Amino acid sequence: MATLAELSTELRMATFRLSRRLRAEKADQALSDAQLAVLGVLYRRGARTLTELAEAERVSAPSMNRTVNCLEESGHLLRTADEVDRRKTNITLTDAGHDVVRQTLSKRDAWLTTRLRELSKEDRAVLARAAELMGGLATR
Repeated sequence: MATLAELSTELRMATFRLSRRLRAEKADQALSDAQLAVLGVLYRRGARTLTELAEAERVSAPSMNRTVNCLEESGHLLRTADEVDRRKTNITLTDAGHDVVRQTLSKRDAWLTTRLRELSKEDRAVLARAAELMGGLATR
């Protein structure tokens, strides 16, 4: 039986390796992980300001501005003036931005589904329970 510290290390490393492997599955290899993360925030939460995106991704506003500029140039998002407060600029996904997020999620799900099919029903049940527990840990 592993100690709590050993379990912590093993779980962190396994989570990191799986996360890195899943991030490799993307619809547009030219997009960086940071760019896909921004597209993901907009996909899940809708229009955001530059400041809101920077806070969501825990980066500086100038860094987020560079990321948004690249995504705007590539046609994945738009900046539009806020209808209520013209001083604010809202950032939204274009159809191309929506498509690349949907395709990336589909590729990642397909990769993981293939890997899960290789496991026994018992091992899949263990992973289902682990997913519940990990979800709970992430919200604490």
